Amino acid sequence: MFKTLLPILCLSQLASCALFGPDLDCPIPGGERVDHLIEDDEEHFAALWKLTSGGENAEGYWSYAGDRLSFQRRNPDEGIDCDRIFTTDAMAPEDRDLAGWTQLSGDQGATTCAHFMPGDEEVVYASTHMMMEGCPPPPDHSKGYVWTLHPEYDLYVRPVDWVDELNGIDDEVWPERRLTETWGYDAEATVSPRGDRLVFTSTRSGDLELWTCDLEGNDLVQVTTELGYDGGAFFSHSGEQLVYRRTEFPRDPEERAAAEAEYKALLAENLVRPSAMEIYIIDADGSNNRQVTALGGANFAPFFFPGDDRILFSSNFASESGREFDLYAVDVDGTGVERITTYEGFDSFPMFSPDGRYIAFASNRGGDEEGETNLFIALWE
Repeated sequence: MFKTLLPILCLSQLASCALFGPDLDCPIPGGERVDHLIEDDEEHFAALWKLTSGGENAEGYWSYAGDRLSFQRRNPDEGIDCDRIFTTDAMAPEDRDLAGWTQLSGDQGATTCAHFMPGDEEVVYASTHMMMEGCPPPPDHSKGYVWTLHPEYDLYVRPVDWVDELNGIDDEVWPERRLTETWGYDAEATVSPRGDRLVFTSTRSGDLELWTCDLEGNDLVQVTTELGYDGGAFFSHSGEQLVYRRTEFPRDPEERAAAEAEYKALLAENLVRPSAMEIYIIDADGSNNRQVTALGGANFAPFFFPGDDRILFSSNFASESGREFDLYAVDVDGTGVERITTYEGFDSFPMFSPDGRYIAFASNRGGDEEGETNLFIALWE
C-alpha cells in the first residue's frame, strides 16, 4: 500500500503526491503505491505502483478496457523455469487492493509476447508447447550476447477466463486457436486498436520480417523486406502505421558486409544479436518506411504516444557499459529526444493505457534480488 514519501524526493514529486493523494487507486488491481521509487528527475511520473514481486516479469500490455494486463513471468523459485503467460485478475472495486494474476498458458514449452484480442475475452501469444514439453535450452553465449529464435514458436489464442465447471477440464486442455503452423519463428504479436488485424515477427520468408494477418491468421501480408531483424512492432492508434525496432548495419561498405554476413550466419543457427537496433515507422501496408532514431546502441520496445506524434521507447545508447536501459521519448521525425527515466538499471517495455493517463513498464527498481524485474504502473503527467 502507500508508503510515506522519503524526504529526498524533489518538490515536484511532493506536489504531485499532494495533488493526487495517497488514496489514488491503481488502474490495475493489486498495485502497491511506491512513489519513493521515482527518481528525483523523473518528472513525468506523478505516482507509481508496483504490480508484481519476485522473478522476471515483463511485457505488461494493457487490455482494450484498460483494467487488466497480459504479461510473461519466469520465477524458478515458484517452479516457473521458463516464461509463462499470465493476466492480472479482474476484481470488484472493493477488492482492488488485492494482488491477483492467473496463469493463462500451460506448463509445457516456452511462451512469449502476449496481447489482448478485441473484446478482452482472449489473448494471443507465442508458444512452443506443441513441439516440446520442457523449457528450450538457453542460447549459446560463446557467440556473445545473442537471442534464440526458437523455430517451434507459433501463435495461439486462448480465452482469458475460461472455466469448464461441468467437465472439470484442467488448464492443459483449455480451448485454443492456433493461428500459425509454419516451421520457423512466429512471435511478438500485437493487435491493432482498430481490432481488425495483428502484426507479428516471422522467419517464414528466410529473414526476420514483419507480417500482418486478420484475427484468424488469414490474409497474410509481408510488411518489411530488407535484411535485418524487424520486430517488436505496435500499431499506431489510428491503425495506419507500425513502429518497430530494426537491425542497424554499419554505414561503411566493408563493415556492413561483415556485419550482414555475421547476421546471416547467426540467423542460420536461429540466433540474432540485438545490440545494434534503431526505431523505424512504416505504413501498415508496407509503404513509406522511414528511420526515426539514429542514436546507436540497442533501441527497442517502441510505442506511440496518444495522438501518434511521439514515440516512447527503451534504449541503452547513453550507457557506457551498455547494461543500463532507460525510457526515452522522440518525435516521429526523430527530433526532440527526451530522457524519461534515470534509474540505474533496466527500464523497458513501456505502453500507454488506452486513455493515455498511465504507462505500464518493466523495471529492476525496488527488487529484492539482483536481476529481479517487476511490472510498474506510472501516472503520466
